[in-house]
Amino acid sequence: MKNTERLANLALAGLTLAPLVVKVDPNLNVILTACLAVYVGCYRSVKPTPPSETMSNEHAMRFPFIGSAMLLSLFLLFKFLSKDLVNAVLTCYFFVLGIIALSATILPAIKRFLPKHWNEDHIIWRFPFFRSFEIEFTRSQIIAGIPGTFFCAWYASQKHWLANNILGLSFCVQGIEMLSLGSFKTGAILLAGLFVYDIFWVFFTPVMVSVAKSFDAPIKLLFPTADSARPFSMLGLGDIVIPGIFVALALRFDVSRGKESQYFKSAFLGYIGGLVLTIVVMNWFQAAQPALLYIVPAVIGFLAAHCIWNGEVKQLLEFDESKTAVTSQEGTDNKSSKKVE
Repeated sequence: MKNTERLANLALAGLTLAPLVVKVDPNLNVILTACLAVYVGCYRSVKPTPPSETMSNEHAMRFPFIGSAMLLSLFLLFKFLSKDLVNAVLTCYFFVLGIIALSATILPAIKRFLPKHWNEDHIIWRFPFFRSFEIEFTRSQIIAGIPGTFFCAWYASQKHWLANNILGLSFCVQGIEMLSLGSFKTGAILLAGLFVYDIFWVFFTPVMVSVAKSFDAPIKLLFPTADSARPFSMLGLGDIVIPGIFVALALRFDVSRGKESQYFKSAFLGYIGGLVLTIVVMNWFQAAQPALLYIVPAVIGFLAAHCIWNGEVKQLLEFDESKTAVTSQEGTDNKSSKKVE
């Protein structure tokens, strides 16, 4: 881990805990927390080997429709069923999901202090009565799961904003780290679709805001304010993860060419600019804003302007991580064959 990455991790942890001891301006907190989460997730997404599974253009086109169906379903559940019942079921679901996400987030930090065989030796556990179902894990993952379990139990019992944010940031970092768009074409399709999705559900219906306020789960970050009428400012995890996976793709594009992170910097700067503009407009109109309305054009626009300026539009559009993964695998197989011979 580079010094800058380590500093970003420490800054994110410190900023998350800061409102407990000092007054932090919620607008500044939103911007810094989201940007640090994207930065940390992007650098964690850089792996020795390219991702073997990437999103296709078809998946990217369907994503806004699937998201709309899920959002509308949640809205109807809250409308016709008890809010407490729905949130109780969702709390159980996010309890398990939170343990997995939080343990995976802290695992790289603790595994270097554990015995080597704890990190490498896998344990296979089969479900009783369903022997075909099995879970594979290491002792290190069990150790990482202990604090994850405590935090999830704390969240389930208290619903404290800090526990919510720790779990939410874990989901953000893991989402940016694990999800791969594959190519910039797929990324543009996904961001354009969710750009329209966000505008429609925020400006033309009460659905998005209603679900965000009713959904008592770590799908949003909460930032304490001094206003008793509005004790928290909110930022949806999608406003971090969705642009974040596009920015992460720009970083991996730079790494694949063995160059300094030039396109990552422009995409990341676009994210910062879009998020700042969201906060400015939100405060100006004193109304909830679809953050992707400002973030998507800024991220794509900054990256497009940079690659046009450099005359590298073709190289950027032809980049495909799924093909890179196949090439990498073939190279590994060839080396293995030579060793056998």
